[in-house]
Amino acid sequence: MVSVDIAHKQTSKQKISKILSLAVPAMIENILQTVVGFVDTLLVSRLGLTEVTAVGVANAVLAVYIAIFMAIGVGSSSLVARSVGAGDWEQAKAIAKQSTRISAMAGLFFGLITLFFAEPFLKIMGAEPKVLAVGAAYFRIVAVPSIFISLMFIFGSLLRASGDTKTPMKVSGWMNLIHIGLDYILIFGVFGFNGLGVAGAAWATVIVRALGTIVLFSFIYNSKISFKDTSVNAKPYTSPILKLSTPAAIERLIMRLGQVLYLGLIVRIGTETYAAHTIAGNIETFSYMPGYGLAVAATTLVGQHIGAKRTKDAYSYGMLTTGVAIIFMSFIGILLFFFSPWFATWFTSDKSAIDMVVTALRIDAIAQPALAVGLVLAGALQGAGDTISPMYSTAIGMWMIRVVGVYILGIQFHMGIAGVWLSIAIDLFVRALFLFIRFRARFKTSPDCCCGHNKPFSFESSTQ
Repeated sequence: MVSVDIAHKQTSKQKISKILSLAVPAMIENILQTVVGFVDTLLVSRLGLTEVTAVGVANAVLAVYIAIFMAIGVGSSSLVARSVGAGDWEQAKAIAKQSTRISAMAGLFFGLITLFFAEPFLKIMGAEPKVLAVGAAYFRIVAVPSIFISLMFIFGSLLRASGDTKTPMKVSGWMNLIHIGLDYILIFGVFGFNGLGVAGAAWATVIVRALGTIVLFSFIYNSKISFKDTSVNAKPYTSPILKLSTPAAIERLIMRLGQVLYLGLIVRIGTETYAAHTIAGNIETFSYMPGYGLAVAATTLVGQHIGAKRTKDAYSYGMLTTGVAIIFMSFIGILLFFFSPWFATWFTSDKSAIDMVVTALRIDAIAQPALAVGLVLAGALQGAGDTISPMYSTAIGMWMIRVVGVYILGIQFHMGIAGVWLSIAIDLFVRALFLFIRFRARFKTSPDCCCGHNKPFSFESSTQ
């Protein structure tokens, strides 16, 4: 478990080593989840287009639930990391306890509304009658027990905030292997068992999530943030958790709604353009993995050092992690630029589609450093207790730049796929600049205090 070392001043090399010790497991965990999602879709696609569409529509609604659960994890992570940095383990335990309660209630709430409103939700997403029947059955199986999703997210977030990114990675690894095996057995059957089709894919997901929840809880139970015997009253932490989590939830909802709108605009450009955009997006997904992993490291290390009243080190960790991310993702950008024609052939043999995918990925390659800055500094700001700045950056970038840009460049100027991805690139550069300015401003008031507050860290001041 990685924690704040106050015994001596660390060199940049030692700091980078600590950053990577946190980030690499988180990167691997994200890669594993992405690969399993790909395999899951591949197996369901063998059942037919109706089944693929049904699962896709159901998961689009489920993504909104997940956005809320992740947001609770963001608020909890920030508070726990700073409590750990301050050496106040009782406070960390109390925050962990109350965030678990909030997550469980959120999971039960969304499970209940799924039970009664599955069909209306899928109709809002445009599901046709034959898709609706299959999608509603799948959706109810995976989303009624949403408590497993919410608790998995919060337990993983709590462990990472305390400095343990290896346990969530290991749990995710064996969960994903079990998931693939269960998927195949429950979808297609084996040894006389005929399989359950789409319902089998849903049950495989639920079983694995339930197992993952139990295992992650067992690690929490035996960790330094175990709340089994804490004597601290956890209820006063409800407001700070929600105050930090609410902007994070709004940010994710802004992102989801913006994606729906700008994807609709891409459809207006043409079916081929939309298909090429989807292929490019699937390839680009893997470029996010280093950024996500390093963002986890930034959240944890910035939060812990602010809690330890070592604001200079907190700032240093934020900037160093950003630099490491730029190096990682610039390398990925080079690969995308030169190997995009080959990557495109994995998905299509159509010459026109390949050319559009190559155009998209080469524009994206140039924007990789900006993507690195945006991802990591958003995580660093969240670790410092600022979940509002990332919300603003997403709102400005998604609605004022990306959506407007796709309309103007892609549709009005007839630039097609190039207009779409230039809009995305401009969005990423503007967000990176905005978050960099916000991060610098957060630490410039005084090098010896926590974000400008001349007092030790406490949960009362953590949401200012």
